[in-house]
Amino acid sequence: MVNPNSEVARRGQALKINIHAALGLQDVLRSNLGPRGTIKMLVDGSGQIKLTKDGKVLLSEMQIQNPTATMIARAATAQDEITGDGTTSIVLLVGELLKQAERYISEGLHPRVLTEGFELAKKESLQFLESFKLTKKVDRSLLCDVARTALRTKVHADLADNLTEAVVDAVLTIHREGKPIDLYMIEIMKMMHRTDMDTRFVKGLVLDHGARHPDMPKRVKNAYILTLNVSLEYEKTEVNSSFFYSSAEQREKLVESERRFIDNRLKKLVEFKKSVCDGTDKGFVVINQKGIDPLSLDVLQKNGILALRRAKRRNMERLQLVCGGVEQNSVDDLTKDVLGYAGLVYEHVLGEEKYTFVEEVQNPASCTILIKGPNAHTLAQINDAVRDGLRAVKNAVEDTCVIPGAGAFQVALHRHLLKYKDAVKGRAKFGIQAFADAMLVIPKVLAMNAGLDAQDVLVELQDEHAAGHVVGVDLKTGEPMDPVSEGVLDNYRVQRHMLHSIAVIASNLLLVDEMMRAGRASLKSQGPIDQ
Repeated sequence: MVNPNSEVARRGQALKINIHAALGLQDVLRSNLGPRGTIKMLVDGSGQIKLTKDGKVLLSEMQIQNPTATMIARAATAQDEITGDGTTSIVLLVGELLKQAERYISEGLHPRVLTEGFELAKKESLQFLESFKLTKKVDRSLLCDVARTALRTKVHADLADNLTEAVVDAVLTIHREGKPIDLYMIEIMKMMHRTDMDTRFVKGLVLDHGARHPDMPKRVKNAYILTLNVSLEYEKTEVNSSFFYSSAEQREKLVESERRFIDNRLKKLVEFKKSVCDGTDKGFVVINQKGIDPLSLDVLQKNGILALRRAKRRNMERLQLVCGGVEQNSVDDLTKDVLGYAGLVYEHVLGEEKYTFVEEVQNPASCTILIKGPNAHTLAQINDAVRDGLRAVKNAVEDTCVIPGAGAFQVALHRHLLKYKDAVKGRAKFGIQAFADAMLVIPKVLAMNAGLDAQDVLVELQDEHAAGHVVGVDLKTGEPMDPVSEGVLDNYRVQRHMLHSIAVIASNLLLVDEMMRAGRASLKSQGPIDQ
């Protein structure tokens, strides 16, 4: 009889805890993999509801108690932060690797032997990935295929197709040849209005405030844009000061002198507007980071100037990237060179909220995706999907290559590793076999989530790959299909990082022989902690 406190018993118990934790997390996420996956409802402590099938969102917001499951979740969310996708796939693959390893360990194989096989399989898989990737010309059509593949795993197909156009156009707008793509140059604006299908790309900027004068023009065409950081209102002094007057006349003179200071600024603005706009069809828009008081607004309105006050610093920076021009800290010596240009500036009123659209700009370095939806959880779901879609397009542009999707890579890798295993001597080939078999969990779960017979689908896919065809699973019919011609394409860097991560995570968990509480108590041998 085995002593339950022996080292072998403790090691076996800790290993079982790790494997069962990984399988438990896998069971939670496996049903939302792929475009046919189901969604999860997250309810927080305050009763707020979130509907999602995004693995990153689920793992970030679920309350995971088990330390092993927490470690896998953190590694998977790190994958999303680096590459933007593949979170659910990592959880499935790590769970399947440990499941395959348990089969060999139960027969007496030491975990160290399996981890050596995992390391060999990982290196061979990365080499196979280099030969399997497709180096294609990065054009709009290819980027649409990559974005559509990513987005259809997050939201329903019609919305994914609508978002595909928006994210591709947004990335192409800010992309400059030879320079890194900065996705922060794409502003995400949310508007609780109409339906999710009204989400669109705006080649320009959307400001979340409008003019503060009721009679100012609501629509300006061919507009010069002047961005200012100049106060056009009374301001309190920055130091304590006081003025004393002994009569009403003296008070009137004081008010006049203070007003005259602002009026001189307004006069220069109006004269500058007339010098550049009179005799032309141009309009004039002033967007000021500081305040504009009612009297100043009235003067600007009478001269046909659309003025916005207290614009956010972030928007001021984006305005110059969208419209051109240079932000001014003074109204002295203004020239036409400091002006930006927009073909159309108009105000949109939604309830008590006002939005100002700056569109029809020339060669912008920043743009906006306007997310619309009827409620808060729809907006949040679309926002998460847009974030992943933008990363997918960015990855494809920078990698200049793609990977056939729909499980094609995993089935091809499984077949390649089985051939590689025959060339390896020793017990490490068991680890390679386990790694190869784990790869099949992706096409298997894709088929299961589509309501297909997973075994039949796998057999057909493997037969086609044996015949030399690169095919994935058609989730509508269950038949093998060519993912390249169908436009089902994955990111190269997502697959590369995934292969790195799963081997490291699974190896680390297999080599845990005891789980102890941290702190002083860990100095005493306490045995494995409860699950």
